[in-house]
Amino acid sequence: MTGKPRNLRLPCVYKEPRNPREPYRKEVANVSKLWGGRFTKQTDQLVEEYTASILFDKELAEEDIQGSLAHVAMLGRCGILPAEDVETIRNGLNKVLERIRRGELEYSIGDEDIHMNIEKALIEEVGPVGGKLHTGRSRNDQVATDMHLYLRRRVVEFVGLLHKLQEALVGQARANLDTLLPGYTHLQRAQPILFAHHLMAYVSMFQRDIERLRDSYKRINVLPLGAGALAGTTFPIDRHYVAEQLGFERVYENSLDAVSDRDFILEFLSNASMIMMHLSRMCEELVLWSSTEFAFVELDDAFCTGSSIMPQKKNPDVAELVRGKTGRVYGNLFGLLTVLKALPLAYNKDMQEDKEGMFDTVRTLQGALQLMAPMVATMKVNKNRMRQAVNQDFSNATDIADYLVNKGMPFRQAHEVIGKTVLYCIQHNKYLLDLSLEEFRRFSALFQDDIYQVLQPEHVVNARNVYGGTAKSQVAEAVARGEQMLDQTKAWFEEYSSRN
Repeated sequence: MTGKPRNLRLPCVYKEPRNPREPYRKEVANVSKLWGGRFTKQTDQLVEEYTASILFDKELAEEDIQGSLAHVAMLGRCGILPAEDVETIRNGLNKVLERIRRGELEYSIGDEDIHMNIEKALIEEVGPVGGKLHTGRSRNDQVATDMHLYLRRRVVEFVGLLHKLQEALVGQARANLDTLLPGYTHLQRAQPILFAHHLMAYVSMFQRDIERLRDSYKRINVLPLGAGALAGTTFPIDRHYVAEQLGFERVYENSLDAVSDRDFILEFLSNASMIMMHLSRMCEELVLWSSTEFAFVELDDAFCTGSSIMPQKKNPDVAELVRGKTGRVYGNLFGLLTVLKALPLAYNKDMQEDKEGMFDTVRTLQGALQLMAPMVATMKVNKNRMRQAVNQDFSNATDIADYLVNKGMPFRQAHEVIGKTVLYCIQHNKYLLDLSLEEFRRFSALFQDDIYQVLQPEHVVNARNVYGGTAKSQVAEAVARGEQMLDQTKAWFEEYSSRN
């Protein structure tokens, strides 16, 4: 949405002293409901405030008008409305859209939701003919259409943002093909790896996220409009024409399913949760790596904050907040799952709860991804500190076991020998490369002078020369494949952005 924040025209709260003989709260006066013909009393003010969704579903304003423009075009094409009415309504909708984009449309809780607010504004703009717009549709299929349009655009946007993050990671990987890093399991040093190899693991994670988003697009890109309230409509509408106008690949086969389906939102929330989980894992490592204890990387000042009392502090607040906000995205997923778990077909008012969590997740994920790419791209890598860490551990121990296996010793026996060798080093405050050949031979006569070459960190890394391994040649090929993958994702993003 563009433009300045909208003003809400809220109904006045009754504040005069209450007469004990009168109801506790007076009814809202002078509110004309577009659906009010059945009712003999005005809606209670508390009900107005409790049931209205305009405070949050106003975010669907442009999608609502987009859907309405296609709908009225279809009504004219099918001969349901005369051409002059169609033209009047189309012009009126475009004027309302201009007011929305300029931030001039005032929304009213009395008009409940974005659909009724826009229809009321349309009628004010063009007169009673605006009331013909709702012919052949219901708010049930209308709101579902709005959310399909909204998420369809957002999914493409998130593919683009993930692509930028991958670009930053691949760029850092390309620049660090010679940078050694301790690899960890259980947060204990395990085996030395290339820092580029570690970064490319996240590229793979985010690629799966991109693939899930792209796959979900085909389930979002289905048109519910024309399902009516739940059973279709008596008017001779053309749903496939509307789908064509809005760029939907197909229409819902069943009208009940069309208005009650929220799987596409759940799928988005699930995908968003996994993206945030991956971001959170990376942020946890950035927090650790940028600490004094690790000092493997330094985050740019633009993505850190200071302390109000400790002037020396440089806090990785962006990474910490992304990690923290992951929980709220999870909560939005579980919230909607809980809302839907016992709902009978078709539409129920409970389903109004599908939007706030969706909007919140979109904002949260958008903010995180917009920050992560530049934070990674500007990150300084402390190559010397990483190399020092590799030299001061026992992460090359597995290679000694492999060395003994290649000389004929069973692996289990070799494992025990190296375990005792490491224990000896710990007891004597040494690392494996500090041992003399005589000390090595205390544990096995198979040790020769070539053990020192085997233990060199570069040798340890390059010995993993298998597809997907950490050898420099393998990682260089992985980076090249990653760059090709980026080109493919960019092409998809550009194509689908033009459709939306």
